[in-house]
Amino acid sequence: MAAKTEESTLGYEQARDELIEVVRRLEAGGTTLEESLALWERGEELAKVCRHWLEGARRRLDAALSEGEDQGAAAGDTED
Repeated sequence: MAAKTEESTLGYEQARDELIEVVRRLEAGGTTLEESLALWERGEELAKVCRHWLEGARRRLDAALSEGEDQGAAAGDTED
């Protein structure tokens, strides 16, 4: 349930930027095991949010392309 709330409140760019920061902190090291695990879990949540946004964008693009092809085919049929 928390993931759904997260997806609806975080925009793609915001989630991506926070994910970049999480990765940077993990790569830099110097955190305790507990902090590293918390960062990893947050990163997984953020990656899921980004994936959700990207999948939605892909669906919209596919629909627009399909609609354009359908209209193009219909226009081609009427020109003959």
